[in-house]
Amino acid sequence: MMTSPVRILMVGEGAIAGIHMHALASIPEVHVVAVAGGDEQNTRRFADTWGIERVFTDYAHALSASGVDAVILATPSPLHADQAEQAIDAGKHVLCEIPMSLNLADAERMTARAREANTVAMVAHTRRFNAPHREMKRRIRTGEFHLQHLVSETYFLRRENLNMQGEPRGWTDHLLWHHACHSVDLFAWLLDDFDLKVWGGRGPVHPELGIAMDMNIGLKSRNETLATLTLSFNNHGPFGGFYRYIGEENTLMAYRDELKDYQGEVLALEGAGFQEQDAEFIAAIRECRTPEAAFSHCLPTMRLLETLEKLMG
Repeated sequence: MMTSPVRILMVGEGAIAGIHMHALASIPEVHVVAVAGGDEQNTRRFADTWGIERVFTDYAHALSASGVDAVILATPSPLHADQAEQAIDAGKHVLCEIPMSLNLADAERMTARAREANTVAMVAHTRRFNAPHREMKRRIRTGEFHLQHLVSETYFLRRENLNMQGEPRGWTDHLLWHHACHSVDLFAWLLDDFDLKVWGGRGPVHPELGIAMDMNIGLKSRNETLATLTLSFNNHGPFGGFYRYIGEENTLMAYRDELKDYQGEVLALEGAGFQEQDAEFIAAIRECRTPEAAFSHCLPTMRLLETLEKLMG
């Protein structure tokens, strides 16, 4: 059992790193002692904003010099696998933003490395921690709600390679591996069924970004519950991930940490997804246990995503 403050190295200086900083501020005895980023000016600005004393632009140097217990990887998706393995090899616990990697082979290697090192290694599958989805999982488990169809809509306008803050991005986002990852994992987790039938299609590839800008994905569980995922980087708004739970008893809509019924009445729920997620990571470190959404728990989702990628070409 760990009793001293948990010392965190934040890796990344973008919008998601800021969301993690806000979440960590509500967790007792957690100190972000250093930040490592790819751009020195932006990293120093991030450090000044959040009162972080130590700043690095060399990730390997940060791991060896910063005296930390754990890292949070809020970095571009293509870097996740290598950076997670570096952290594990350096004896650090890891919370990795989704996707944990961009292919199944890397995910399996990361998981094996974490298991051998006996380290806390967790993926930021935030939907598992959002209050509406946790409430819906509870209702499904108790038989209060019989899900017939989960409809997930993920909408952004990303025709230029800009980040959430409207600034130029040095890597290209991906509808399948990043955004669909949330919803595929959510559906399987809700039903405790990762043995899903999957199908899907994609729209044209953007001539400059080199990615499909639109996708539709279908999922079916063993008990024939359906999920339909619609994703677009061509949508003019509103933006975000919207979930419609169509059930025998009711139809409910979830957005972030809010849940409404079909008449628009907001249901009273407690908890915020990012805070609950990051608190679980810290608790697992303190209690020397496997966290929810551990690397090993997320491999089935990676298998589903790889199957979908092959189907869509």
